[in-house]
Amino acid sequence: MTTDLTVRAAVPDDAAGIARVHIQAWRESYAHLLPAEALAGLQQAPREARWDAIIAAPASDIWVACAGAYIVGWASAGAGRDGDGPRPRELEGIYVLASHYGSGAGQMLLDAAVGDGGAYLWIAEDNPRAFAFYRRNGFVPDGATAEHELTGTPVRILRMVR
Repeated sequence: MTTDLTVRAAVPDDAAGIARVHIQAWRESYAHLLPAEALAGLQQAPREARWDAIIAAPASDIWVACAGAYIVGWASAGAGRDGDGPRPRELEGIYVLASHYGSGAGQMLLDAAVGDGGAYLWIAEDNPRAFAFYRRNGFVPDGATAEHELTGTPVRILRMVR
């Protein structure tokens, strides 16, 4: 089902599409973790401004998955935000719209962002779909856990490495 999907490096004009996917994917993926009011209150303009800055900065590589010209997913990766990261590359984020689950978009984004080499990521502990995806791709929990705030809500996260 990947025939009409492409993955490419993000460009500044992609900020609006990435922000749209970011908001919709959070609503689809985190409804069991975050209050409905918090998810409903996510705003396009601030998220788009943040993505403008992220794309312009050299700290992360940003990739987008497109169905035709329409962005359906994104991934970001870089040298790692942790001072003591266990691998040289961190998958900072990857999101795909629920309408494209199973399409191969997530795999294409992961491959573009970190290849098949050593990498690490942080994941919400209660995110079984993502956990299974990363396990299939050779990531395993390394025992590190933390608490992270998403829209003001504390969420327990764990680190996975490959």
